[in-house]
Amino acid sequence: MSLALMLVTSCEKDDSETGRLTLSITDAPIDMSTVEGVYLTINEIQYHKGDGEWESFDEFEAPQTFNILELTNGASELMGSFELEAGNYTQLRFLLDAPVLGDANPTNPGCYIRFTDQTEEPLFVPSGYESGWKGVGAFRVPSNGEVAITADFDARKSVMKQGANENYILKPTIRLIVDNQAGQIVGGLTNQPAGVDLIIYAYEDGTYSVEEAADPTDNTTPRFPNAITSDFVETDSYHLTYLAPGTYDLVITTSTDGVYGEVLGIFEDVVVESEKTTSQPIDISTL
Repeated sequence: MSLALMLVTSCEKDDSETGRLTLSITDAPIDMSTVEGVYLTINEIQYHKGDGEWESFDEFEAPQTFNILELTNGASELMGSFELEAGNYTQLRFLLDAPVLGDANPTNPGCYIRFTDQTEEPLFVPSGYESGWKGVGAFRVPSNGEVAITADFDARKSVMKQGANENYILKPTIRLIVDNQAGQIVGGLTNQPAGVDLIIYAYEDGTYSVEEAADPTDNTTPRFPNAITSDFVETDSYHLTYLAPGTYDLVITTSTDGVYGEVLGIFEDVVVESEKTTSQPIDISTL
């Protein structure tokens, strides 16, 4: 049985003039070290006009399947370009091919996870979540113009293991980012501790608290739940992409074989500007 997962939209209309929406997909890395792929199949994308009915993008070529783990560190993939009524939008709705938890184990699920040993497991949706999830981010479709946005499917927050059978659960967490408003933070790290991996989490200024690093009380919420995005440190550098303009605090943590270690420290007050790259080197010994 398939479930149409929903990512919801609203709009204020500008008469009957139209523009175009170019939509892409991206991701932040997952915490599970044994996972090499998170595959999502999108059957339909819908939009909502004021108080009207949900409508589908007729120009969307379905189905489309993406391994979102290939779309990290600023990489993205085009989903399509669609004509839309001009106006202000805040949400979209995606219909994904995913089995409901409790159904018979599907043989060809549209959403699944692949491990480094090449085994695969379906990604289930908890029963009761048929109404879907919201991906929020304001954008404006200009009359006779075009806006490009990117949907950030955060696999770290969206994929969890739970239940007596330890099924893998899909609870999409999605941000909508206007491409020409987004910036990024990149930098190198020095004096790293030996024998551990480093993960950096970006928080809006002043929103991080020590409770974020606490062990999750259940399997429905990840550690560091309010982080905007995150990145594994590779070759002594990091990339935090698709960030809205503003000020961010960077939380630097350790991990060993995918198991959380500790918070090494916080680098505060990193400023991001639209369409600019903020270079921020971090010396671990000073944290």
